Formats: sequence, C-alpha cells, structure tokens
Amino acid sequence: METVVNIVMIIISITLIVVLLLQIKGEGLSGMFGGDNPVYHQRRGLEATLYNVTIALSILFLVFALLSALVPTWVQ
Repeated sequence: METVVNIVMIIISITLIVVLLLQIKGEGLSGMFGGDNPVYHQRRGLEATLYNVTIALSILFLVFALLSALVPTWVQ
C-alpha cells in the first residue's frame, strides 16, 4: 500500500509540474517585480482549464501526502 501511494504521488507531482510549466507566459523577470498589467484579467478557455487542473492536482497531492504519512501507522 505504501509503495502504491508513493508511485501515485510521483505521478501527480510530475503532472503538476508539467501543468504549471504550461501556464507560464514567458513574461521574463518583469512579472516578478510587479510589471504585470494592472487591468483585470479573466481566465478563459485553456487557461481556465489549466488553472482548475492545477488546483485539483494540488489537492490530490496534499491528500496523498497525508496518506503517505498515515499509511505506515495503519500497517503496524
């Protein structure tokens, strides 16, 4: 059971990294120092889908991290 949880966590983490990298828009260092456009921006289409997938994967990763901490106590 512990091995399965670890494998699933690895798969989720790699998928989360890929989804996060797909969201980067190539703004360079200007976004880091507040050079972003101050106009309200609404996510649409693929951008909204990637945003929602990122949230779902983050929640799944958190659940499996908690499971990986609790599984060794169940086996004993």
